[in-house]
Amino acid sequence: MLKTDSSKTICFTGHRPNKLPWRYDETKESCILFRNHLKSVLIKAIENGYTNFISGMAIGIDTIAAEVVIELRKTYKSVTLQGAIPCPGQESPWPQEAQLRYQKLLEQCDSVYYVCDHYTDECMNKRNLYMVENSDVVIAVWNGQPSGTANTVQFAKEHGCKIKIINPNDFK
Repeated sequence: MLKTDSSKTICFTGHRPNKLPWRYDETKESCILFRNHLKSVLIKAIENGYTNFISGMAIGIDTIAAEVVIELRKTYKSVTLQGAIPCPGQESPWPQEAQLRYQKLLEQCDSVYYVCDHYTDECMNKRNLYMVENSDVVIAVWNGQPSGTANTVQFAKEHGCKIKIINPNDFK
């Protein structure tokens, strides 16, 4: 596990594709606008000293956020990305294309941390709690509805993290 200074760390939480305006089509203008917005938010964060990022590496927002961090790492050499994985095989139910994308992202992480050694009903929540406990800021791409993202925002409030909420519906 890459030991990071949580005061310089941001983690991401957000919806899976079925709750996003662009769903699985990341070529839609709404996704492109969101990705550009996230990139500008992260550039400001990096310029304010945040250099460590944690992604839960799930399909949807986690994947997009990890890709944006990797892109920014080309310009900002001090940036690191940790993959916080709930358990080995998290990607096994995903479509083949998503699995390949996930494997490529894992190879580009500076470190990977498996929260649990096998799937349990709680491993996703444990992953989210791990990310919050090791971050100063949580960027939540959240539509305000009850969800795992909502639970992570609540964890972040309880933990005293700064929270930046981005509503994906603002990019329709």
